[in-house]
Amino acid sequence: MDLGLFVEETSLYNRIVLGSLLPGAAWDPLPHFLQTWLRNYIAGCLLYLVTGFLWCFYIYHLYRNVFLPRDAIPSRRAMQLQICVAMKAMPWYTLLPTVSEHMIENGWTRCFPSISDIGWAAYLMNVAVYLVIVEFGIYWMHRELHDIKPLYKYLHATHHIYNKENTLSPFAGLAFHPLDGVLQALPHVISLFLVPMHFRTHIILLFMEGIWTANIHDCINGKLWPVMGAAYHTIHHTTYRHNYGHYTIWMDWMFGTLRPPADEETKEK
Repeated sequence: MDLGLFVEETSLYNRIVLGSLLPGAAWDPLPHFLQTWLRNYIAGCLLYLVTGFLWCFYIYHLYRNVFLPRDAIPSRRAMQLQICVAMKAMPWYTLLPTVSEHMIENGWTRCFPSISDIGWAAYLMNVAVYLVIVEFGIYWMHRELHDIKPLYKYLHATHHIYNKENTLSPFAGLAFHPLDGVLQALPHVISLFLVPMHFRTHIILLFMEGIWTANIHDCINGKLWPVMGAAYHTIHHTTYRHNYGHYTIWMDWMFGTLRPPADEETKEK
């Protein structure tokens, strides 16, 4: 495998992002690793802020009181605090994909540069296996952040101060202690050592985390079974002991921690 193809691809991404937003003198002299981190940091900030602001405008302003009752809408102060927490952690969040790209460029993982290297059938199968490993890993990482008391006290409790509807917002999606956020994203990187994975697909899926975490903190019941949507995740923030999963309900169903939104609605009646 020509590892230079990975370097060419990451260099292209660096030129697209950094070259579009910064003068060349500000980033071109930097080592490749720092260029990559700066690109990931800028892209991560833009993804978080743009996604959060657009989604909040849509559900809290454009369709105010349609998706959520007025008393479930978080205050601007609460959202500002969530943004502050997330932005302080962002340099560390974006270090993880930078390190993973460095490992890929040096041939330490099972990544491959082009789908044509293995064909579409193998590619789709590998993506499915990758997502299962990620789902399993995030479930158990998240669950242990609750079950191991020091991890909860010093890391995950930062996120769980948002424990009811009017304190949750799309901006809460990345409002973690930096190490907490890195640990929960770590299964994406571990998977690269276990299953052959298309490099660009890995990068896309890692940054899709930002959009997904915003979505599952908006408290809207999408009712898209078996997706682990916001209605499930809101229950997690109120009970602390259920719905640890990430994309789907399967891990919670398998390991006995699933609580569907219908159960909460029945209790309220």
